[in-house]
Amino acid sequence: MNPTTCTQRQGLKRRRCLRLFPILGVIASWGLVVNAFAVEPLSLLLPEQKTIAIRDPDQLRRVETEPGPPPATVNDLQSTIPERPLSLDEAIAIGLVKSEVVRVLGGVTASTSGRSVYDVAIANSRIDQERAAFDPQLRANNAFNHLENPAAGLDPLNPGQSIISGISNDAYGLDFGLSQRNLTGGTTAIGVNPNSNRFDPGVFPLNPQNRSSVDVSYVQPLLRGFGTNANRVPIVLARIDTERSYFQYKSSVQQLVQGIIEAYWALVFAKTDLWAREQQVEQAEFANLRAMTRFEVGDANAREVAQTKLALENFRANALASQANVLQRQAALLNILGLPPYELERLTPTTPMVEEVIEVDWQAINDFAQTQRPDIIELKLVLEADQQRQRLADNQAKPQLDGVALYRWNGLEGVVPAGNRISTSPGQFTDWTMGVNFSVPLGLRRDRAVLRQQTLVIRRDEANLQQGLHQMQHLLALNVRNLEQFYAQYERFKAVRAAAKVNLDQQLASYSEGIEQFIVVLQAIVDWGNSVSNEAQALSQYNTELARLELQTGSILETHGIVFFEERFASIGPLGRLGPDHVYPATTVPSANTNRYPAGDRPSEENLDLEDPVSPDIKAEPAPGVKSDLDEQLEFKNIDQPTGKPMTDEEIDEILPKPAKSSSLRDLLRRSLRR
Repeated sequence: MNPTTCTQRQGLKRRRCLRLFPILGVIASWGLVVNAFAVEPLSLLLPEQKTIAIRDPDQLRRVETEPGPPPATVNDLQSTIPERPLSLDEAIAIGLVKSEVVRVLGGVTASTSGRSVYDVAIANSRIDQERAAFDPQLRANNAFNHLENPAAGLDPLNPGQSIISGISNDAYGLDFGLSQRNLTGGTTAIGVNPNSNRFDPGVFPLNPQNRSSVDVSYVQPLLRGFGTNANRVPIVLARIDTERSYFQYKSSVQQLVQGIIEAYWALVFAKTDLWAREQQVEQAEFANLRAMTRFEVGDANAREVAQTKLALENFRANALASQANVLQRQAALLNILGLPPYELERLTPTTPMVEEVIEVDWQAINDFAQTQRPDIIELKLVLEADQQRQRLADNQAKPQLDGVALYRWNGLEGVVPAGNRISTSPGQFTDWTMGVNFSVPLGLRRDRAVLRQQTLVIRRDEANLQQGLHQMQHLLALNVRNLEQFYAQYERFKAVRAAAKVNLDQQLASYSEGIEQFIVVLQAIVDWGNSVSNEAQALSQYNTELARLELQTGSILETHGIVFFEERFASIGPLGRLGPDHVYPATTVPSANTNRYPAGDRPSEENLDLEDPVSPDIKAEPAPGVKSDLDEQLEFKNIDQPTGKPMTDEEIDEILPKPAKSSSLRDLLRRSLRR
């Protein structure tokens, strides 16, 4: 037959041309071509990504940072910034408030730990995702269909002639059902399926014709997929992952608190070290002034002046390095506290360091650490999770054996050619099905391999847990040794400082009388400054190690009164925007933590009994009628002063170098200049 021939239906005079279909085909092909050119002009079919598309950085989201002044440097100390006393408890509170992303200390800077306050809530949402597998499932599928199926047959009006005719069917179908899976693995379902059909031409027993059915079914796995333990594994794993996320977050917060304490004590030590170096500079300036004075009157040679000048410049260089270290430690403390790198107020530590020895119960901290350390708890949770996966793998290594049951009520109604409507009575026609379905991969190679793998993973987890406990004990032992070492060093350096103070006093007294060479005084100055720095460093390390011991035992948060509570956040719930708001209350900012450290009323470094290194004995007046070597060498300073009239302190201050005015060394010069 000619493909352009039109069909004629019985009793119908309308004609529909088949030429419409080639036109629709051309339109569809043109749509594919246009779509291909839109993706990549040079490719018509299966376009490939052959170029790298990179946007200009200006097109990305811009995030504004808070503007501020430049940070302090060694050339711009910004000494006019007002000071703000900061206790260690207050520092910890600031760090906790600003720890939306948790930071950890690393040397003289702080970096993100990779943990945030949102991690636990994100992990917790997975529990509902896994529980959703047991939620009722509702389906409703509507379909309106118009069907015309052509068929060839004999023309009843012209015997021997063939014609093409067709029947149109306007149909409507509804598939409505509700199903739910239970914890044993079984699935209960109920379905309703009404279908309506209207035929044209209408030579049918029923036209229109309505079929409907209601069915109830149940499928129960008997081997694979059976049992509450196996079906609850995804939910249990999600809960374990939430616990792991919580303890990972807790571990990062513990490191944050320990980092704040370490940065705080490091700043106290740096300021103490700077003070000692500045005192060394002051003493070297006095010695250099004295040498130059003696050189001017011809009582000293250029070697002594050069030697004192070299010592002075070395001490100034050391003081500059100490000043830079103070700035770095201040920046590290600001960083880990979540504050900007510039200061509108200079944070001044006021909490004194602990100077008492702390006794450690070795067995107690071992037992406590096993139950409180987040990393040990996480290893235990990993073992529990893999045990759950083994349970699931054991269930999946079984054949698939399902019991099935179905019961269906069928109905039919419609209009007969005579025009009257007939229908079935309720429950007149029913179906039922009962059976058992079985399937199994021969050998179960894959599933048994997964089970064997999971068994080995559990053995590995147990070994990792033992290694974690082993490592924990060695870290605790290291902490105990460090505590003993740092405190013993603190006591030794404290004695060294006292001896260095006496030695410096004696050497300065001898030097001022011309008995000792400057090289001996220089060594005394170096020894004294180093003893002050070493004492402060040992005490700082001891206090830092106390916090590190609390970190290793997992008790650093509890000892500082820091606890976690379940924090919810504003979010849309299962009921949508019509749901009650109180289900998801707003976040709560951290409250103040327990005060553990005394605030102090002066800078922390001053609690180390920092005082000028000049002994009162050196300041004593010489015997009547006896001039010291210093007196004689500085007499030329008084050439304009009337004989017998002593200079006032104000007049002496005018001729003294500026550094000497801030130290008790000025008394030595005053004594030599007073007549």
